[in-house]
Amino acid sequence: PSSNLHPTFSLGLAVCLLTAGLVIPLAGVLSFKRHGTTPDPRVPEQSSALVTSGIYRCSRNPMYLGFVLLLLAQAVFLNCLWLLFLIALFVAYLQRFQILPEERAMQQLFGDSYRLYCQKVRRWI
Repeated sequence: PSSNLHPTFSLGLAVCLLTAGLVIPLAGVLSFKRHGTTPDPRVPEQSSALVTSGIYRCSRNPMYLGFVLLLLAQAVFLNCLWLLFLIALFVAYLQRFQILPEERAMQQLFGDSYRLYCQKVRRWI
């Protein structure tokens, strides 16, 4: 199924989502680099600093948020509503198999500092 969005609006929205989907994760990676810690999500136990500044004041997972925004941009550009279902599955997968294990690792590494950060900043937005 497709939406009834006007093509000009659809293209503008897709470009906005694409831009945000590129800028937000880039800001996350740059924040990690500035703090001298790894942005590699496969090895959260190698994190050497808890980054809570920059984009991390707004989202605990700006890189994953960016990936979702890129997928939304594609769905809007293609005018394809069924892709929203696949994006929802992707978010559920990320939540269960990537974010929750990362959060456990961060809790072990940074203890109360991480717990307080989680109370202040939402997981996504």
